[in-house]
Amino acid sequence: MRYKEISKKLPYWMILVVLTILFVYPFWWMLVNSLNTITDIFGDPSFLPKSWAFSNYQEIFTVQPFARHYVNTLLVATIGTLGNVFVAAMAGYSFARIRFPGRNAAFLLLLTALMMPIEVTIIPLFFQMRSFGALDTLIPLMLIPIFGSQGAFSAFMLRQFFVTVPVELEEAARIDGLNPFSIFTKIMLPIAIPVLSSVGILAFIAIWNTYLEPLVFLNSLEKYTLPLSLTNFNDTYGLPQWNLQLAATALSIVPIMVVYLIFQQKVSNAMVGSGLK
Repeated sequence: MRYKEISKKLPYWMILVVLTILFVYPFWWMLVNSLNTITDIFGDPSFLPKSWAFSNYQEIFTVQPFARHYVNTLLVATIGTLGNVFVAAMAGYSFARIRFPGRNAAFLLLLTALMMPIEVTIIPLFFQMRSFGALDTLIPLMLIPIFGSQGAFSAFMLRQFFVTVPVELEEAARIDGLNPFSIFTKIMLPIAIPVLSSVGILAFIAIWNTYLEPLVFLNSLEKYTLPLSLTNFNDTYGLPQWNLQLAATALSIVPIMVVYLIFQQKVSNAMVGSGLK
């Protein structure tokens, strides 16, 4: 009996092993070659580093202000994520619970924003930020995730959660004398913490990996974020220094890897729960 169960599951296990190798190999290749020289990278492939050049990780901080770029990215991702969650929570609750003229039309516009890529709006945003005097600052990188398509996505997910909350819970709170703002802050937000954390994680990962917006809005090297910094490891001839790029990439993915590995179950649950209603 045990043999039959194993024989039935064996094909699925084999498929999972193959898929795991396909997904893990690029990551492993990056780690291995971050400890190689450029010559070794383009030489015969190996499962382990040939040179064990730990100096690559030291050099990335001398070629350019990589530590400053790391701080810039942490600052943008943290403030952008907090603003994203705060505004999206209010918007999601309003669409789910508050009846106001034009609510359905506004929600339709929200859904439209989900389908509009940043490449479509980047030019109007550039002129808007220029009128604000915010070019070559980190301000656009903090505002766009809050009020752009990422903010619309977060508001949509939270709206989907709030519509599943029983109305009787709010009615009981009103009987106890709570006003709408108190109901939102003391009743709805605490029970939405799992979804809020999931939305925050997704926003953090999206902001951390943003490339186009920094490319458009930033000019000064000291203002760069990590995605721009990774493309800036070049030699005097303008050719990529692949060993340094791979070492910098390995360091840059540490925060999002840690965040996602810790909270991946909440992310999955939020994605599933957003489609319930």
